[in-house]
Amino acid sequence: MNQTQTSSGSSCMSCGMSNGIARLGALPKQLSRWLDRRAQTLAPIFLRLLLAYEFGEAGLEKLHGENWFADLNFPFPFNMLPADFSWTLATGLEIIAPLALILGFMTRFFSAALIVLTVVAIAAVHWPADWQTLGELWKGYAISNHGYGNYKLPLMYILMLSTLLFSGAGRLSVDHWFRRAAPTH
Repeated sequence: MNQTQTSSGSSCMSCGMSNGIARLGALPKQLSRWLDRRAQTLAPIFLRLLLAYEFGEAGLEKLHGENWFADLNFPFPFNMLPADFSWTLATGLEIIAPLALILGFMTRFFSAALIVLTVVAIAAVHWPADWQTLGELWKGYAISNHGYGNYKLPLMYILMLSTLLFSGAGRLSVDHWFRRAAPTH
């Protein structure tokens, strides 16, 4: 009898361990399904808030600062605009677009506008002034004040903005509310 209890006791114990391992193995799939149903469309809010903070901070800095655009060489066609107009345009976009991103209002439009602004900023400010090899160009893919350009962070902003441009603002947004309220034809 003692042997039967031991063998059935260990048998039950191994069944319990096996069930526990199976449940643990199923957990990632269950979590993934739960996130797909409930959280996937909420994800863009994190990008919207981060980008709103970064561009808003730059806009407020320009609003309260001196115009330093006169010393820059902008790419065509932006080089045709007066420095004061470019400064006002950049400042306005960096203040209005973050508010729109926070609300999720016209997210694709403002993402595209900020991508253009960031590409111009890379060309005028962050791209290495002089490079001969890809190795020298790669030195500009950094966040530093040691020369060689400094295009890493603006490139990250472009990729984040591209995600919003392609996927939209998500469920927690004015854009989503307008889309749901619009009559379907």
